[in-house]
Amino acid sequence: MKRFFSYLKEEIENIKQKDPCVKSTLEVFLYPSFHAILWHRVAHKLYNHRFYFLARLISQLVRFFTGIEIHPGAKIGRRVFIDHGMGVVIGETAEVGDDVVIYHGVTLGARGNEKCIKRHPTIGKGVVIGAGAKILGPIVVGDYAKIGANAVVLQDVPPFATAVGIPAKVVKISNEKLVKTKEEDEGCRIITSYPPIPRF
Repeated sequence: MKRFFSYLKEEIENIKQKDPCVKSTLEVFLYPSFHAILWHRVAHKLYNHRFYFLARLISQLVRFFTGIEIHPGAKIGRRVFIDHGMGVVIGETAEVGDDVVIYHGVTLGARGNEKCIKRHPTIGKGVVIGAGAKILGPIVVGDYAKIGANAVVLQDVPPFATAVGIPAKVVKISNEKLVKTKEEDEGCRIITSYPPIPRF
């Protein structure tokens, strides 16, 4: 129970920090993101224990009430915020890292219907995914990358890159970035070495 209340506190503070519209703690309980992710964690536990029908039932009820569809098999990190949320779809083998921000209409989808393999994208920590973006297939979006609104991403995106367009191309990558995570207690660290920009 103590862990549950710690989780609730972290989620509430996360939403208050990431959405300047929040006027009170009570208001957070009206956010679709809060309920979608909370109930996804319940469904994910059930899914991992092979209670597949019950897990899918919860995810479908959440979809009906919030407009956010997260497959119970998807792995969602800490402090993920789905802003507005309507039309968001996250597939079965998708993985979403800590501190990711997802806007409405985003799809983390597959490009095939094969079973028992990784079909959906892996999203690194601190990534921002703009409204309407589609990230398809078992690709990797690196830490702190930004995906532009309505982009269709079909290839890996390196850390700290900005990708836009259809199909998405990297238009910017930071050579130096000041990063502070909640797990770092003593100041910030500067990351200056990244992989080269891929050729699309």
